Amino acid sequence: MSNVSPGGPPMAASPLTRAVLEIDEYASGLGWDQPARLFALVDTAKLRAQEPALAAQLGLDEPGDPDGAGAAAPLTPVEQDEIPSGAPLDEFLATIAWPDAVAGCALTVERLMLPPSAEASVPEGLDEAGLAEWVAAHPDRQEVRMTVAVLRDGARESALRLRDKDTATEVLTGADLVPGLAEALSATFEA
Repeated sequence: MSNVSPGGPPMAASPLTRAVLEIDEYASGLGWDQPARLFALVDTAKLRAQEPALAAQLGLDEPGDPDGAGAAAPLTPVEQDEIPSGAPLDEFLATIAWPDAVAGCALTVERLMLPPSAEASVPEGLDEAGLAEWVAAHPDRQEVRMTVAVLRDGARESALRLRDKDTATEVLTGADLVPGLAEALSATFEA
């Protein structure tokens, strides 16, 4: 007997891990070379009770089987408006304030990354654009999609998917995989 639902995250996973994997799967379905995407995470049961029309629009109007087998996930990701292109991500995130109904938020973004061994060979004196060019030309670069989520209570979760290993079974998850981005997302709840 498997603890993985067909086409979905492990059933034993925490609600936040399930939400991160759901967003990763959604982003994967859109393909690569996508813009960053921001999601509000809302409590599914509260959404059904307080906003039944929106819950119905999102396909969440049925609570599922009494034993929970067909029940919706405890957290529902709701994609937000497109992030303005050209705006630095950290500056954009600093402008966000969430309403009380939002339990958490998540962001999925694609980046190039290098192995730690490449750090020693970074040329000195590069500005941000020069560094980005150098990384893009490096033979050991890897394209990665990062999905990072945080809750108001401080809980964090991340999923990393390499373009070279683009399958659901190769997605790495963990709370501290992208700490800087998790901090920036957590700051959106401090206003």
